Amino acid sequence: MAIPSARQLVLVPAPPPEDAGAALTTVWPALRRALDGGAPLAVLPAGAGPATAARAVLRPDEPLEPGTDLVVVTSGSTGGGKGVLLSAAALRSSATATLDRLGGAGSWLLALPTSAVGGLQVLVRSALAGREPAVLARGERLADAVGRLPAGDRRYTSLVPTQLRRYLAEEPDVLASFAAVLVGGAATDEALLDRARAAGVQVRTTYGMSETAGGCVYDGRPLDGVSVRVTDGVELAGPVLASGYRLDPAATEAAFRDGWFATRDAGSLTADGVLTVHGRLDDVLISGGVNVSPQSVEAVLREHPSVADAVVVGLPDPEWGQRVVAAVVPSPGAVPDLAELRPWVADRLGRAAAPRALTLLDTVPTLHTGKPDRRSITELVEGDS
Repeated sequence: MAIPSARQLVLVPAPPPEDAGAALTTVWPALRRALDGGAPLAVLPAGAGPATAARAVLRPDEPLEPGTDLVVVTSGSTGGGKGVLLSAAALRSSATATLDRLGGAGSWLLALPTSAVGGLQVLVRSALAGREPAVLARGERLADAVGRLPAGDRRYTSLVPTQLRRYLAEEPDVLASFAAVLVGGAATDEALLDRARAAGVQVRTTYGMSETAGGCVYDGRPLDGVSVRVTDGVELAGPVLASGYRLDPAATEAAFRDGWFATRDAGSLTADGVLTVHGRLDDVLISGGVNVSPQSVEAVLREHPSVADAVVVGLPDPEWGQRVVAAVVPSPGAVPDLAELRPWVADRLGRAAAPRALTLLDTVPTLHTGKPDRRSITELVEGDS
């Protein structure tokens, strides 16, 4: 009996943001083939540096692990990324459960990079719905992109919090025209969600990652077929799970055990099963012996009228252990000042959480997934120190 040859990965470069529409002629057909049992796919991030780093993780010349149809390279926001092994069945399970939760099939606007699981799942959901998505290009008005969706159909999109904040300020009526706006990829401030809902936006918070084929907990409640438990951290199970990491059995064994994936996120469950995620277990700053949550400080800073966006990192400090440092994008016409931001944070979170240094940014640097690039931001603030 002939032994079947090992399947080899097909690498497709993601188009640059200014030519995002090219995804419909490159990534879109390749993904549909992979879903139907054709050549397994990995999408390289746009840009020479990220693409080279992803290729080193993917090692396309090596045989592919059995049962894999898509490999997604994680962002590695604080370190090296991993190649997540996903089957077509896991991708379809996630997309089917999402469409069931949202109320049925519709047309999707692709506003996320196709090298990240959030953007890829927009394509998977579109494929299951039998509709070609529209694509939002960098700098394009949201209304213009939405105008390419079929009239009269249910409209969906998926955004990261920075995009939600921007379009809520610029085109709230267009956002409100969607049957659902999924927001994930990073923690979303409650104040932002409240403003969106007050503007009539049908925003749905999502929690998930590449290892769960995308968002698998919506508004705190797991999708059908997904199980959640909290032990040392949040753990997830169900048909949406990846099978492991590309050519990394040690990392696979550490994260995937007995049908559960250990997320390394801190969280809590209510008695009726609603999940609240509190941030990464290893993403706590200790300043003066006090635990400080960067996400909490960021949320408070964004409420200040002079701050449009914020990222908080910790730097080593001989006196405090870690020094809380804020990198902020000013609101239009504003010049944030450390002397006003420190008491703003201290009054709400305590003195230990108040930033001790401030760096002003034009924009927040991001990874190919759309998440803040905390490693680059740390290097920036170190240069200002």
